[in-house]
Amino acid sequence: MSVEEVKKLLGLNAELYYVRDDVVNHYALSFNMPVPTDTNSLYFTWFSKTKVDYRLAFHMDNPAALSQPRSNISTQGEMPRTPSVFRVDMVCSGKVEDEAFLTMQLNVTIHASNYTVLNFKRRKMCNKSKCLIDGVATPTTSTQVFYISVSVCCIVIFLVAIILAILHLHSMKRVEMEDSVSESGSSQGLSQPSTQTTQYLRADTPNNAAPVTSYPSLRIEKNDLRSVTLMEAKAKVKDIAISRERVTLRDVLHEGTFGRIFHGVLLDEKDPSKEKQVFVKTVKDHASEVQVTMMLTESCKLRGLHHRNLLPISHVCTEDGEKPMVLLPFMAWGNLKLFLRQCKLAEANNPQAVSQQDLVYMAIQIACGMSYLARREVIHKDLAARNCVIDDSMQVKITDNALARDLFPMDYHCLGDNENRPVRWMALESLLNNDFSSASDVWAFGVTLWELMTLGQTPYVDIDPFEMSAYLKDGYRIAQPINCPDELFAVMACCWALDPEERPKFQQLVQCLTEFHAALGAYV
Repeated sequence: MSVEEVKKLLGLNAELYYVRDDVVNHYALSFNMPVPTDTNSLYFTWFSKTKVDYRLAFHMDNPAALSQPRSNISTQGEMPRTPSVFRVDMVCSGKVEDEAFLTMQLNVTIHASNYTVLNFKRRKMCNKSKCLIDGVATPTTSTQVFYISVSVCCIVIFLVAIILAILHLHSMKRVEMEDSVSESGSSQGLSQPSTQTTQYLRADTPNNAAPVTSYPSLRIEKNDLRSVTLMEAKAKVKDIAISRERVTLRDVLHEGTFGRIFHGVLLDEKDPSKEKQVFVKTVKDHASEVQVTMMLTESCKLRGLHHRNLLPISHVCTEDGEKPMVLLPFMAWGNLKLFLRQCKLAEANNPQAVSQQDLVYMAIQIACGMSYLARREVIHKDLAARNCVIDDSMQVKITDNALARDLFPMDYHCLGDNENRPVRWMALESLLNNDFSSASDVWAFGVTLWELMTLGQTPYVDIDPFEMSAYLKDGYRIAQPINCPDELFAVMACCWALDPEERPKFQQLVQCLTEFHAALGAYV
C-alpha cells in the first residue's frame, strides 16, 4: 500500500508492504487494519517480474452491516508485469450499526508446486444512517474522529511495545558483560565485521592497535576436572577396560615430564594371533594422582562419538598397581603438529612434503570433525594441531587433549589461576570470562588453520601470554603467512571476529574450504 493510502487509513506517513522481493511479510498480514467509517475504497499496488496467476475472493462475517465487497479487477487472471493499482470497494449497508470484519484472500500461483495464500484483514465500524447518498452511509464527525484516534493509539502502543522489548534485550546483554562496550554491526556468512578495526601483526609490530568492538559473554562452563577423584575417573571407563596382558609397548613416540605416548600392539581377545596397532597414552612412575586422573578424564572427551575425522579412545587399562593406559587407534604419521614441523625441515623430494592443496584438505577434515561436534553440542575447548593426528593417506582426525599440557608445555600458560591453558589459541571471551562455545572453537580453528599454513609455527610467539587479552581486545591478530592465499587468510580472519555471533559456523567453513580446495585442484 502506498504512503498516501496508509496515511489515509492510519494517519501515518509510511508505506506498508505485504510481499517484497518474493518474501512474505507475515507481520503485516497478521495485522487487522481498521478502516475509517467514511473510507469506502482501498487501493493496493501490485506487480510481478515473472508470470504469476492469481485468484481473488472476499470473506466477511457481517453482511447486514457491510455490503458485498467489489473490485475493479477480475476474480482471477494474471498479475501485471508493471506496477499497477487495483481498488476494493468496502461500503457499509447503512442498515445496522455494527462492526464488520473483511478478509480479502489473494491466491498466487507460480507453478503447480508453488502456491501461496495471502489474507488481507480489515475491520470497519458501520453506522446506521437515516439518509443514504448513493447507497453510502454518512458517518457523524465525532464517530469518525473516535475511530481514527483509537486506530492511531493502537499503532503507537504496538510500536512502543516493540521499542521497549528491544531496549530490554540490550539491557540484559549489558548486564552480562564485565566491561561497558559498544555494539558491533551484524555480519553474514564469512564477511568481516564492518565496524571492527583489526591489525594483523608480525612479531615486531608495536602496541598501537586501534580500538575494536564488543565481546559479549556466553554461558560459563567451569572446569571441574580437579573435583573428580581417581576412583570416579576409573569408574567412568570401566566398561571399556581391558587386561594389561593384551597390550605390548613398542617405541616411545613422544615424552613429557610425566607422560608418554607409545606405539603399541593390542592382541585380539578371541584370537591372540591377531594384533592391532594402537597409540598408548600413559604416565611415568612419579606422576601424581591428580595428573593420572586428568589424563583419564580428558581422554573421555570424545568417547562415544563416531565420525571419520574424530579419534576417541578405544580401550583403557586401569588395573590396580599398574600405571593406567589409554589406547587409541594408530595413525601412521602421528601427531599433526610434529608432522608439520617435520615437513618444514624436510627436503623437497621427501615423501612427506605437502602441497598447499594437501594442507587445505587437512583443514577441511578438521572442520568436518568440528562441525559434527557442534551438531552434537560438544565443545572441544582445545582445538589445535597438537591435538590432531594424521596417517600416511593424509587422513586427519581430532583427538582429546589428554597429556597435551605435558607433551607441549610451550603451548600452555598459567595466568595466575593455577591452571595451564592454551592462551594463544583461545578466543577473547574465553580468556576474559572462561566462556567456551562452538564459536570459541571456531576461533581456535582459525589459529589451527594458521598452523597448517605455517607448517607448525607457534602463533603470537613474541607476545607475552599475560598481554594476550589486551592485544586481542585492541584488534591485534596474527599476520598473514608467507605464500598463504588471500582467500584462505580471509577465512582465518573471519574466525577471529570479537563478537562470537559474527564468526562463521563450522558447516560454512567446510563449504568455503571445499570450494577453495576445488579451485586449487583446477590449476594443478
